[in-house]
Amino acid sequence: MEVLSVQVGRVQPLLVGDQSVISGIVKRPVSGTVAVRPLGLEGDEQADLTVHGGLAKAIYAYPVEHYDFWREQKRAWGLPDELPFGSLGENLTISGLIEESLYVGDVLDFPDCSLRVTQPRFPCYKFTAVMGHVQAARSMMRSGFSGFYLAVDRTGTLAAGQSFTLTPGPRAMPLMTTYRQRGQSR
Repeated sequence: MEVLSVQVGRVQPLLVGDQSVISGIVKRPVSGTVAVRPLGLEGDEQADLTVHGGLAKAIYAYPVEHYDFWREQKRAWGLPDELPFGSLGENLTISGLIEESLYVGDVLDFPDCSLRVTQPRFPCYKFTAVMGHVQAARSMMRSGFSGFYLAVDRTGTLAAGQSFTLTPGPRAMPLMTTYRQRGQSR
């Protein structure tokens, strides 16, 4: 399992339809090591802390294994299929670990920090705006290709190219069970 890319973003205006809203969804890759603090990566911001960020959602990870699905979706929608890492709003683009294999409480151990799986991501209208199609959030909910949020258990640093290991948590709640339960209640 490996971190392919690390991304951060500052809060900035985002065009949603004909309105401008404040968002931190746009992420750009950084080079070198990035400090990992209790509330996330140095240089990263979230606009609405009621739904993003905070201790339980400090960092958002997304499996590279799902990028081909999004490229296909964009082509089907008649949109360019370019998706650089960070396009889904993630801080970490990872390989070798997908949502179906995770439980709430599992820990990703990096050389200099530890991050705990807390919950899947639930897409919002800002994700739809960034992806450029009204069906984007629905496609994420249907596919289950949501990525997941991480809490910081041990601060330190992270960098692209680092390997990590998975330490099983209590194994009581599969990550995708929480996803499906909330998806059915919508």
